[in-house]
Amino acid sequence: MASAASSTTIGARYGRQRERLRTYFDSTARKAWIDLTSDASVGRIRQTVRAGRDEMRATLLSWLPHDLTGRTILDAGCGTGAFALAAAERGARVTAIDVADGLVEVARARGATGIGETIDWRSGDMLDPALGAMDHVVAMDSLIHYSTPDLVAALAELSSRTRHSIVFTFAPYSNLLAAMLLVGRIFPRANRSPAIVPVREEALRRQLAALPGWTVGRSRRVSSGFYKSHALELVRIG
Repeated sequence: MASAASSTTIGARYGRQRERLRTYFDSTARKAWIDLTSDASVGRIRQTVRAGRDEMRATLLSWLPHDLTGRTILDAGCGTGAFALAAAERGARVTAIDVADGLVEVARARGATGIGETIDWRSGDMLDPALGAMDHVVAMDSLIHYSTPDLVAALAELSSRTRHSIVFTFAPYSNLLAAMLLVGRIFPRANRSPAIVPVREEALRRQLAALPGWTVGRSRRVSSGFYKSHALELVRIG
């Protein structure tokens, strides 16, 4: 479900990872992701991931104005569209984009009637300048596959076209998460997802402090079984 930036903007390494994510979520993980983001029956581990994602989505929504009427939002890494639909129900004009064409098609189908018809569903690069300026940007679990420098570079690019706030998540570094990821590497390569990259919060905050005109706002970590994610808010100053 991750979005990514163009390699010419923030480096070839980021671009290569984008292509890995596109391939993975459009092939190996497509069915699993559709099930995870629906009410389909899933195993115990995926139940904890679903619960964690629901909690995180509610957190990020709560950091946006309650009345979003007329506000423009970029859902960067929209996956199958749950956040975009929730924001649109609160009045937002949403552009929802994901690097995985197949997941965007699922999102478009899920929103085919009612409020979903107002959403601009797109597949491609969330840093595409053609997307234009937005009031708010949301990047839920779409930057967790990137190193701290690449993550910050993507946020800097987004910040240049965002008027009010950016809310995003990263994979928080911990010994437990590092061990879980190490176990994941034991599985055959064909069954692996692109690696999640744990990020140290202190280092991330130091680099974000250098973004001119922005300050770090609210912070919250969500832990639900195998789901470990940390939300941060960036707020434009003045």
